[in-house]
Amino acid sequence: MTMTKDAIQYLQESGINPEDRLVNFDNYERWLAFDNSGQAKEILPRVFNANEPIRLNTLTGLVNYIKANIERIDSQLILHIEDERSIRLTGTLEIDGSREILATAGAIVPRFMFGEWYDMESFNIALQSKFVDKRVENFDDDRSILLRVVGNTQEENIKTTGDNGVSQAVTIKQGVNSSDVLVPNPVLLAPYRTFLEVEQPSSLFVFRMKDGPRAAIFEADGGAWRNQAIVNIREYLKEELSVEIHAQKITILA
Repeated sequence: MTMTKDAIQYLQESGINPEDRLVNFDNYERWLAFDNSGQAKEILPRVFNANEPIRLNTLTGLVNYIKANIERIDSQLILHIEDERSIRLTGTLEIDGSREILATAGAIVPRFMFGEWYDMESFNIALQSKFVDKRVENFDDDRSILLRVVGNTQEENIKTTGDNGVSQAVTIKQGVNSSDVLVPNPVLLAPYRTFLEVEQPSSLFVFRMKDGPRAAIFEADGGAWRNQAIVNIREYLKEELSVEIHAQKITILA
């Protein structure tokens, strides 16, 4: 398309300089960009997205922000659960191909190095502070059993029994006596690994000890716990945002 006399006259009457070649005719949603030769190309309307998303660290904060309904009131929004620790609240696709990010939520979880060796005291403290206590009445969980083992280990040299590389035995104090006990393996534990508002998924770990004495646990479920964590987050959000989902304001993707 070439500039017509009317278009040139419009530019002149509007006081538009030659370098200002972005023109909106008659306030319609049509923008034209002109080059030096008078050729014009239609461009898409300018989209005004948020410069920075609101950054949250809890599911409660994210839910409260959505329920407050103070931004993009009449817009459909998408809650994308990226992984067990990260969620993004976005708008739908804009005409220019962009997607606005309104808010993000990143879980704050305690740091524990799986596959790293800890001395008995450090391992004992980590088990108590960074793992969920799942004891039920009259029944111990594997966390409680490990605490008894690491809290009462007496000898520095860890004994290995059998020839399969799995079974181990340690000398622990039982009352005034000492005895050798088999170390449990594998163990079912629930570390804090996702948002605290949802149930922490349990998974299997290989528990090993070595001279020192030192202990370590190694993940043994192939990462399946992450899928369960995402499901737990999705179900929590579905319950808390049921009104918004029913009104088709929020779509949850997981």
